Amino acid sequence: MTDSSPLAGLAPVIAPDTRILILGSFPGAASLAAQQYYAHPRNQFWKLVGTLVGEDLYSLPYAGRLPRLLAHRFGLWDVLAACEREGSLDSAIRNPAANDFERLHRLCPELETVGFNGQTSGKFAPQFAARGYRTVVLPSSSPAHMALTFEQKLASWRRLLGD
Repeated sequence: MTDSSPLAGLAPVIAPDTRILILGSFPGAASLAAQQYYAHPRNQFWKLVGTLVGEDLYSLPYAGRLPRLLAHRFGLWDVLAACEREGSLDSAIRNPAANDFERLHRLCPELETVGFNGQTSGKFAPQFAARGYRTVVLPSSSPAHMALTFEQKLASWRRLLGD
């Protein structure tokens, strides 16, 4: 028997001066359990973004990562607010409910770039592009997607910083 009650996502990590927003699909089981973005120890997110901003975010405790991320004008959120899912794979998502992005322009008036961490969240790129944001669909930082090396992923993630 499966529990089909919806899972709720995490609150956005944003500020009025956020310039780059990274959207995942929906937190994995480890992230939901910890109530922390990218909590799985093999997820490369904190190493990738830390390299981009020139600061070792990975070795900081989670409570220290978020203010440093915001200081570099990066924000975090997911495209989905809720869904049903067993495990952590995006392919197992059922009954997805998107986050309310209508308020994003008001909450983050300096937002310029929206990066999508993986192909599932990347399906939302056209609607952000239509609103005038620069969009970048990135290779997933998830440990389930290890076809690319860290260096190959980093080369793609550098596009968040502009041309």
